Amino acid sequence: MKKLKIKRVHEYEVDGALRSSIQELLLESFGDDYPKERVYFKQLPHFRYLVLNEDNMLVAQVGLDYRVMNLNGLPVNVLGVIDLCVKKEYRSNGLGSLLLSEIEKFSGDKSIDFLLLFADHKGLYLKNGYRSVMNECTWLKIDHENHQSLGVGKEVMNELMMKEIGNAKWESGCLDLLGYLY
Repeated sequence: MKKLKIKRVHEYEVDGALRSSIQELLLESFGDDYPKERVYFKQLPHFRYLVLNEDNMLVAQVGLDYRVMNLNGLPVNVLGVIDLCVKKEYRSNGLGSLLLSEIEKFSGDKSIDFLLLFADHKGLYLKNGYRSVMNECTWLKIDHENHQSLGVGKEVMNELMMKEIGNAKWESGCLDLLGYLY
């Protein structure tokens, strides 16, 4: 594989051309369930890591959302991993693991207790040290098509995965996302 570069970009810095590239990659990766006219499902991430090829073409990306959550009554600092995806012809070359490694390096000296994500396909994340957890989650339900809050959801989520980054230890019990579900 030719030389690739990783770039961190804040969401407010994403211009029209980059937005189109991100949108194309998200639609290729997540299909018709992803909104066609935007680069987020329910909410904009705070920033993204982008992988660009030698022609400066976007070949992989991941969004990140930093927030406080409530784990069994205690505040925890969480960096949420959102919409990690790789262009089809670049898959199975370690780019997903590369992005997860970059996120971990970034998080190492920050006030981040856990990396958190929701995954239907867990193999990549298990391979990179994440583990499945079965907490009862509370979150803000959002109608992503109409940009409206629908109320509060509460259930155990089979897709929930996390990785301990700081000194805090993950516990079973209740996790209040204090916001939307990624």
